[in-house]
Amino acid sequence: MSDRLDAILADGVPRVCSAAVALIAVDGAVVASSATGELVRYLDLEGTLAPDRPPARRDSIFDLASISKLFTTAVVLSLAEEGRLDLDEPVAAWLPGRDPRITPRRLLTHTAGLRPTRRIDLELPGASAAARLAAMTDTPVTHPVAGPYLYTDVGLVMMGHVAELAGGAPLDDLVRARVTGVLELADTGYRPGPPALARVAATEWKPERPGPGCVRGEVHDETSYALGGVAGHAGLFATADDVLTFGETLRLGGGAMLRPGTVAEMLRDQGAEGAAFRHGLGVRIGDPAIVGPLTGAFGHSGFTGTSLVVDPAHRLTVVLLTNAVHPVRGRDGIRALRHAVAAEALRLAAHATA
Repeated sequence: MSDRLDAILADGVPRVCSAAVALIAVDGAVVASSATGELVRYLDLEGTLAPDRPPARRDSIFDLASISKLFTTAVVLSLAEEGRLDLDEPVAAWLPGRDPRITPRRLLTHTAGLRPTRRIDLELPGASAAARLAAMTDTPVTHPVAGPYLYTDVGLVMMGHVAELAGGAPLDDLVRARVTGVLELADTGYRPGPPALARVAATEWKPERPGPGCVRGEVHDETSYALGGVAGHAGLFATADDVLTFGETLRLGGGAMLRPGTVAEMLRDQGAEGAAFRHGLGVRIGDPAIVGPLTGAFGHSGFTGTSLVVDPAHRLTVVLLTNAVHPVRGRDGIRALRHAVAAEALRLAAHATA
């Protein structure tokens, strides 16, 4: 049943992205899967073809970009279940001197009034990752608090560090202990090294980074890279199957990762105003950029060209992993590709109930 999905991905590769893997699950069973393209297609900005172009496979590993935010959210909610933090308590409890209006709930809904981004690598070019993190978490409130919605990587960087302080461990250890280890996601983690590197899709050509060619195996996001590759907003790498398992866990109420009541709160519309979608804790609900006809679905997209869409009403989990920034960002068509995969998922869900 993958012929239609194969055709959808083939239409987008290499025009939209150089590699793509998609999975569609109905009631937890994969009903369609497809992998196409090449993990490393280009050597440089000019599009010089690489001499060795390994094919994308279902077990290929992609830079998840902002889908990482959902894993950070799961860690935060796990800590809240244990009473280690409160979603409505000022983060000043862990970061003294910060604006008392900043709370985990506001950070997870992008309503804390923080600026969208900081190129901390350019602000502090010679600083350590720790010094850069301290500067990021000291970012002042410059926009209205409690809304309107203002998407911010800075807020999730702060949230990830608060999780570290509340959880008593680095963020990558918390993600491993509370999410990937619990769900047995063996191919999900930060800073992939050998032998996983051979399965990683390349991203953008960045001449400022050490080493020849396009980035591969290091986080694409400049801020996460400047913070050492582990941050609350970006940094995770994973296979489509691992992302599917994570999405299914949320669809089914949290499994061994979170309590059903916690997941229900995560997926509840938190009332953030001013966005093109409703916003839960960490998740977007009905985001027109990714859900296509699955208008009631929740999930998140990633700047590298990734997306996770979960539609409980249609019993669907849909994963699309691509490297649409290889060799350069700004390529057209990723939105249409996401919509086409979502439409095929809806068709398959209807077929399964016919």
